[in-house]
Amino acid sequence: MRRETVAVVAAAGQGTRLGAAVPKAYVELGGRTLLERSVATMASVVDRVVVVVSPEMEAEARGILSGYAVQFVHGGAERADSIYAALNAVPLDDACILVHDAARALTPPEMVSRVVDAVLGGAAAVVPVVPVADTVKRVAGDAVEETLDRSVLRAAQTPQGFDLRQLREANEKYLAEDPSFVATDDASLMEWFGAPVTTVEGDPMAFKITTPLDLRLAESLVGTL
Repeated sequence: MRRETVAVVAAAGQGTRLGAAVPKAYVELGGRTLLERSVATMASVVDRVVVVVSPEMEAEARGILSGYAVQFVHGGAERADSIYAALNAVPLDDACILVHDAARALTPPEMVSRVVDAVLGGAAAVVPVVPVADTVKRVAGDAVEETLDRSVLRAAQTPQGFDLRQLREANEKYLAEDPSFVATDDASLMEWFGAPVTTVEGDPMAFKITTPLDLRLAESLVGTL
């Protein structure tokens, strides 16, 4: 019997770098919010969608997503708290769980399917990646300490896919121990937990809309889709 697939769409942040009058997930792109675009993509691939929202924006989110069968969960003080709350809203330990940032609103469904297939195939943690185009420097203050070999570097995207039981255990350990390490995404949390993390091919369209320039790029791309 096929394992249930569930997507968690993180939309509780403010996204202040975008400089918009509303939280980033509620910014419109081609007449649809980033939140709706992300949920629509996830819903086209997975069995169920859980949306993490701030309490203040829940009514707005419900209105935007009235045409979708989604479950709402309130975000916590930190990202880990928010994701853990969403994980606990899924009752099946053996589910395939995807965690997706609503700001990656142009992510293609085909990329989502690659992540799902890898988890259903037995992977504990899967992250879509793309090659790094820029030369990357490691610096201390103003001084360059090292130029990194970009041929072995990859930029991580979302959705990232996981075995739900293991991701829940990793979150419980992380929240209980409060380590100095800060998990910037769920794949890094699973690395810290000791679970093997594998990669699948990402997609340039899954870029994160963070700055006004990113939004302008997304607007130009939507006009060609």
